[in-house]
Amino acid sequence: MPYTYGTPEWENAWQEIVKKRKAEQSEPYLMGMPEWVDTYEKLLQEDAPYKEAAKTWEGSVVIHILAKPDIGLDDDLYLFMDLWHGDCRFMRLVPADAGENGDFVITGEYERWKSVMAKELDTIKGMMQGKLKLKGDLPTIVRAVRAATRLVDVVGLINTKYPDELSGEELESFRNTVKELRAEYGL
Repeated sequence: MPYTYGTPEWENAWQEIVKKRKAEQSEPYLMGMPEWVDTYEKLLQEDAPYKEAAKTWEGSVVIHILAKPDIGLDDDLYLFMDLWHGDCRFMRLVPADAGENGDFVITGEYERWKSVMAKELDTIKGMMQGKLKLKGDLPTIVRAVRAATRLVDVVGLINTKYPDELSGEELESFRNTVKELRAEYGL
């Protein structure tokens, strides 16, 4: 039975899996895995340019990556970022219901998000062009363009490997890890 998201038990178990995976895994970290999310969270928490750019930002942002079974994402993935006045209070992979309840939910195909992280697609332009779908107030996001840009800059600091770059054996391991995380954490 999975832990219930939002409970102390879920959070404690999440911290334990992050600690365990960081001890077992070496960089580059696989995009979307707990150790990658934790690295992103810590980098953002320590980033002075982000803090300045986002000092008036209020609200959670959810990166919603649509399922792509051929690269091991059999179900949608939700990355929830609790952002408040330049602070990243936390960043977690979350169950769909928690992800859909974020203040701003930005949805896109895996390839679009990979393009954003590689700085080939600007997040704001992607939303305005319909390449990324926004649930939330677009004018609020547009006013925070510097903060949005810095979020992408910071993700670029992570030594990242992407699921579509995995060998057959690595892909099977990734798929199994994702299934285990879904079973344990309700993702």
